[in-house]
Amino acid sequence: MSAGKDRGAAPVVVASDVRMGYNGVQVLNGVNLTVAPGEVSCIIGPSGSGKSTFLRCVNGLEPVLGGSLRVLGEEVGHTLRDGRYHPWTPKEFAAFRRNIGMVFQRFNLFAHQSALENVACGPVHVLGMSQDRARTLAMEHLDRVGLADHAHKRPHQLSGGQQQRVAIARALAMKPTLMLFDEPTSALDPELVDEVLEVMKGLAAEGMTMVVVTHEIAFAREVGDRLTFFADGVVVEEGRPRDLLAAPEHERTRAFLSSVQ
Repeated sequence: MSAGKDRGAAPVVVASDVRMGYNGVQVLNGVNLTVAPGEVSCIIGPSGSGKSTFLRCVNGLEPVLGGSLRVLGEEVGHTLRDGRYHPWTPKEFAAFRRNIGMVFQRFNLFAHQSALENVACGPVHVLGMSQDRARTLAMEHLDRVGLADHAHKRPHQLSGGQQQRVAIARALAMKPTLMLFDEPTSALDPELVDEVLEVMKGLAAEGMTMVVVTHEIAFAREVGDRLTFFADGVVVEEGRPRDLLAAPEHERTRAFLSSVQ
């Protein structure tokens, strides 16, 4: 369970009746979810249940079409000013995302750059950091994920687990307040999963606020502060991971867990 939670502080994420769809197909049907500072919030559920879409809404990558989604104190996508809602400009979206790190299923590293260059590019181009300072920072984060000795290697010279750890280091180099993980181990061979999960456990122990979409039930049980089960675009149930996994209240949750445990 993560350290450093301040239960009296304002929530990092507050989703209230969040709805979203594509081409007339409803993907989120009224999601309600709150994430406290320093909390590790794990989300599980079947494919197509809206888990990844919800994460993309949190990061402003998909528009919220109904309800309210507040992240880091801001209503995602628009600002209330002079009694009217004003949609964010691309510049405002970019400023918002600087405080959020996101790690995807695929590593999305730049193939022509070394691990060091992949991690340093964000601080240089987004934060305006000098090349020397960014490279120093990148080495610190590569060391943090156990890859300092591989800083010179390009992605094709790294294993899948190593590439995902570079992706985590790249996100951390932007000094995020919130980290989002979208099935970060799903593209990895089984023997490489643990090295990525160990890095995530370390972040949780440091008090990083994290929302993790995962199929790693053992990780959710051991590290998560809250576990939420999604199905059909809604939150079916949530609670403390050990309690929910030991005694789910809903048949839909029981059926899912019996298929993955």
